[in-house]
Amino acid sequence: MRRLVFAALLAPGLALAAFLPSDRLADPAAEERAQSIGREVRCMVCQGQSIEDSDADLARDLRRIIRERLQAGDDDGTIRGYLQNRYGDFILLRPPFSLATGLLWATPLLALLFGLFLIRRRRAVVVPAAPLTAEERARLDQLSGQS
Repeated sequence: MRRLVFAALLAPGLALAAFLPSDRLADPAAEERAQSIGREVRCMVCQGQSIEDSDADLARDLRRIIRERLQAGDDDGTIRGYLQNRYGDFILLRPPFSLATGLLWATPLLALLFGLFLIRRRRAVVVPAAPLTAEERARLDQLSGQS
């Protein structure tokens, strides 16, 4: 029972330590810049989280790279550019607009418009019915009660 209580008290601290990089920058302003950049970078393992929110080994390595580049004097744009060149646009949580991303976002609308076009075109094409033969006409008259 004592171990359970100890583990319950220790767990929040361990969880917090798992999400904080061990090699934080000494300068609080530089650390804030590093965290700000990290919040814009996607964890390639988790894919739905920033590297600041992820505990994956790759996210930890990326946080370390960002801090090393900040210490080397790189500005925020240069660091983002380095990561983007190395991992592609997907590394950014908000990738830049390009023709490829525009097409990706427009695809559902284009598919809907194409479907509506096909439906309208199908309704517009009316194939006239073939005229009834004399036998068919006589049978129709007989069924409808006309003589």
